[in-house]
Amino acid sequence: MDSLLCDEEWLSSPAIPCHHKDHKHDTIVDHEKDAGVFYTTKEDYEEALSVYLEKELSYMPKPGYLERLCQSTNLSLARYKAIHWLIKSQSRLNISFATVFSAANYLDRLLSMNQSQDLKYWMVELLSLSCLSIASKFCETSTPSLDEIQEDMDHSFHPVTIQRMELALLQALGWRLGSPTAYSYVELFTASIHSFMNHLQKDLVSRLSELLLGTIVDWRMVEYQPSIVAASALWCTLEELGPSNSDAHLVHITRFFNQDHKDDLVKCHNIMKVQLANYPPFYNNFVARGNCPSSPVTVLLTEEIGIYNQDVDLSFFKIPKSSNALVESNKKRRRREEQ
Repeated sequence: MDSLLCDEEWLSSPAIPCHHKDHKHDTIVDHEKDAGVFYTTKEDYEEALSVYLEKELSYMPKPGYLERLCQSTNLSLARYKAIHWLIKSQSRLNISFATVFSAANYLDRLLSMNQSQDLKYWMVELLSLSCLSIASKFCETSTPSLDEIQEDMDHSFHPVTIQRMELALLQALGWRLGSPTAYSYVELFTASIHSFMNHLQKDLVSRLSELLLGTIVDWRMVEYQPSIVAASALWCTLEELGPSNSDAHLVHITRFFNQDHKDDLVKCHNIMKVQLANYPPFYNNFVARGNCPSSPVTVLLTEEIGIYNQDVDLSFFKIPKSSNALVESNKKRRRREEQ
């Protein structure tokens, strides 16, 4: 398999790093407790935020994905179960939250490309497993084995099958893995208001991170850019913590947003606020509970089924021609350089 980096366009300014440390005994924000330190100057912060805002659009799911989630119970439940499993895997595998958010991004991008109506549960498990495996290789310095990753799944897969799915996923994504997620903005946003509310910094980061973890379960959030989701969660967090100058903090963040961004921010905030008011557990205490809210319909199997056929058909995921062309072009260029 060729290098995972494969001509990825990297940030020219400091980026939110994935965290490579022991997460086993971390709280949700222990690895972010020094937020505000990474960006040492105002220029560093503004440059990083500008690049992320420009970059995030190219890592969004395909248009029409939200409508398909709304119309297809099969698809929305498949996504729910997959995200549920990703969140549970964080503590089980001792991986960072950045890895979970990246895996969720890969999952949504791939599902948005697939038009198949016959999405079986083993397919979703194989895709989820591949997304998490790739994300952990991209974000972690010590990655769990394939056997460890699929430990609590209802199906077991042959390593060759997983590797084939990983390659298909990478090709479908155009080998573009450095996706800004809503979680990427935690350090950026808290760094920008560090000087305003230093006494609330720990509570701010903790609650903001907790809300963002809940947003990846809510399929309605796929409509909005990661910066919008992050800013909405920040807005809710500031309202909960109740600092008198919370509006000023939000204005400080959104001065980089255009009018369309600001309109979407209001809509996203309203959805999040209603959800918090009507069903608080949906966004609360995911890590503490070690679980997600119960689904009204269960599609989980009760026994492990082995899928060890190395030649299992992966054609249910259609790979865009443009992605194939990109990979082929990169390979040809490398061959020319080696000659």
